[in-house]
Amino acid sequence: MRFGPVPIDQAEGAVLAHATTAGEKRFRKAHRLNAEDVSILKQAGLSQVVAAVLAPDDLGEDAAAQRIAESMTFGGIEVRPAATGRVNLHAKAAGIFTVNATVIDAINAVDPAITIATLAQHAPVEKGQMVATVKIIPFAVASALVDAVAKICAGGEIFAVNIYQPVRVGVIQTVLPGTKPGVLDKTLRVTEARLARSGGRLTAERRTPHEIAPVAEAATSLARDNDMVVIFGASAMSDFADVVPAAIERAGGTVIRAGMPVDPGNLLVLGTLDGKRVIGAPGCARSPKENGFDWVLDRLVAGLDVTARDIAGMGVGGLLMEIPTRPQPREPLPAKSQLKVGIMLLAAGRSSRMGGPNKLLALFDSKPLVRRTAERALASKASCTIVVTGHQRERVRGALSGLDVTFADNPDFAEGLSTSLKAGIAYLPQDIAGVMIVLGDMPGVASDDLDWLIDAFRKAGGNSVVRASHEGKRGNPVLLPRSLFPAIAHLEGDTGARHLVEAEGLDVIDVEIGVGASVDVDTREALEGAGGVLQD
Repeated sequence: MRFGPVPIDQAEGAVLAHATTAGEKRFRKAHRLNAEDVSILKQAGLSQVVAAVLAPDDLGEDAAAQRIAESMTFGGIEVRPAATGRVNLHAKAAGIFTVNATVIDAINAVDPAITIATLAQHAPVEKGQMVATVKIIPFAVASALVDAVAKICAGGEIFAVNIYQPVRVGVIQTVLPGTKPGVLDKTLRVTEARLARSGGRLTAERRTPHEIAPVAEAATSLARDNDMVVIFGASAMSDFADVVPAAIERAGGTVIRAGMPVDPGNLLVLGTLDGKRVIGAPGCARSPKENGFDWVLDRLVAGLDVTARDIAGMGVGGLLMEIPTRPQPREPLPAKSQLKVGIMLLAAGRSSRMGGPNKLLALFDSKPLVRRTAERALASKASCTIVVTGHQRERVRGALSGLDVTFADNPDFAEGLSTSLKAGIAYLPQDIAGVMIVLGDMPGVASDDLDWLIDAFRKAGGNSVVRASHEGKRGNPVLLPRSLFPAIAHLEGDTGARHLVEAEGLDVIDVEIGVGASVDVDTREALEGAGGVLQD
């Protein structure tokens, strides 16, 4: 492939390096010019274009990416059509992602023109989530390089989504004097929620004294009718001969591993009994927050073996975020009243239902809607305001001139809401405990409404999702805790905060703020009814 300026007389078949305008005709980047295109460019007075000229043995970026994807062997994954030199691969169902890192490294070593990126080994995935992407960097690549990659791919399965199985689980909870029944009941609810995400179910529970013999008897009974047994001890394991590991062995089972290099989760016990897996859950597993118990449980539910060596290898990446239920936190938590909340004001949309005018620039009381919304954000208790721009970014920025906001540009705004969330997250300070997603087209949301959400978030310790509501129906804005920030990176398309709230299983606090939570101005009628005046 030859790249650079190409005389217009030689441009037929070339691939444009940049979007090019010829009179009223606009050619997009990566457009392959035909004879008619060249004629139009000539008539517009262009003497040359910057383009890529393919050699006879070159493959175009889409064809190369598609061929590489088709040469791969994988399980539980579907391939999406190639576009802009990229092929995305998505999970057919929820499960655990596994990958042959040696093969991926070998592919990426062939030539910088050909790349493949995947999720991390053993990452949990949802149905439809992107798990890998093949990307061709230039507009074309030599077919010999693609052949080399295809040969590497022929060696066997490269990656897979190991789909969760609907396992039956029996639970044992040991009791000591002073154990509160409410704690045990909550543990059951949290465990049921963990199993629900993989289609499993909790079939039975036994509550026993915190002693070896009764725990062993209960484990034997539950192992007969279930695929797995989980034991929650009233007291944390303090020795490898403590109640839970000793009970597994008393029942005739084997302890595979006691203790794991994941924190929270250090005190997990893994064993087998009558061919069934038994997990002695660490105390942190009573919380819905991610911990080492999730890592082991999810792999087992996905049909993957977990060995002592596997657990020993979990230390890198095993330092997880703190959870509020931990008896002795590694670091003191900040005072609730000091938890910082940022606001992400979404102002990148195209206002497509308006038929032309940008609704964010409509005047409310002689002021652009986006400016009024930003001023209300700045007047709240939030510590910073990030404005995500995209469509007509310069006009939106102009409407916010002089305000103390930070702009985050989203060049991919046309691809959907998820791209704006990703763009805004990157600009949040490191000490932010949560971010409130504020839509730019909700004129009824006031500064006091934003403060009520922030107060509720702080009162809950900064670990819950807080959502505005109206007459019991969910609305906007939505305040997300920092623990959800990594999940935003996996969103795709026109997917927003609601997906995260439903997928992550965190506690949700609804705050009634009135009709403002449900009034947006997506149409001319709605905008004018709310008192707005559209501008050209």
